[in-house]
Amino acid sequence: MRTSAVAGASHAINIERQDYKTRGSYVATVAGIHGIARLAYRRERADVIVAERTEISGQLHGLGVDLALVQRMVDDARRENVKVYALCTYVAEEFRNHPEWADVFYSPINESGEKP
Repeated sequence: MRTSAVAGASHAINIERQDYKTRGSYVATVAGIHGIARLAYRRERADVIVAERTEISGQLHGLGVDLALVQRMVDDARRENVKVYALCTYVAEEFRNHPEWADVFYSPINESGEKP
């Protein structure tokens, strides 16, 4: 479990990773604001993390918390040398908006043809 704070945001976003054998989540909080945001994932293969869903409390909308969760997942994927398969529509949209993340994006079409 590793905690990080996202710099450059107007509010300090704290992200904690809760990682278990086959499932996990990134949980974000913002000091002084009630609510949490979560990005849930699963591991079906050692080299692929499946981003399943993103949930965010209404009080945190518009603060960049959801994007910070995806950025943290991308950073961890690079560090762990794994790919991210975006089952979550929000994560898939952010991958399309951030071509610089292409190195960690897993697409069954341009990979082995298998679904994770």
